[in-house]
Amino acid sequence: MDQLIEKPGSLTIVQAGDPVLRQPTASYDGQLDDNMLQQFIAKMREAMEQINGAVGLAAPQVGLPLRLAALATPAGLSQRLIEGGQQPVPFTVLINSSYRGVGRARAASFEGCLSVSGWQAVVARPDRIRLMREDETGRGLVEEYEGLAARIVQHETDHLDGVLYLDRAEVRSLSTTEQAVTRWGATGLADAALELGFSLP
Repeated sequence: MDQLIEKPGSLTIVQAGDPVLRQPTASYDGQLDDNMLQQFIAKMREAMEQINGAVGLAAPQVGLPLRLAALATPAGLSQRLIEGGQQPVPFTVLINSSYRGVGRARAASFEGCLSVSGWQAVVARPDRIRLMREDETGRGLVEEYEGLAARIVQHETDHLDGVLYLDRAEVRSLSTTEQAVTRWGATGLADAALELGFSLP
């Protein structure tokens, strides 16, 4: 752990096929001292800021099998969310997080992942969730998220259970990122579902 965190330069994103992405992580109970934890969080934030469009990062994605993740909506996306009536997510640390759906509403959307580079697929998820987590000071929190924020929380927390978005995806929707953005981003999910042959909630 120490070598990973203290290694100079940016964190390296682990790609699908590495077993660390498929194993449930260990609960965080002080495996890192306070200074090392802050260093690791800073490096995760730096890695997210360096990757265009990154909205979250989980510790297993950089090779650390601990129940830690971070999320934030980048500035460009934040403005679009506000215009669409949603709230952007400030940089937030998830420690020992878990969630459950609130209500029956589900929403489908294309999702991508830094650890499945170059691909996206449609995933239906609860549109509103209750999140249980600790922050970097060890304070326990219970919060509710909806819309894109709920999707990001679910995606990153799933990583901590060894689950990739592909496990929950409509497999027939699998598209390159270019197709997902240029073809289906322009025409919408209903057309993608019709032409690729998958169901929407």
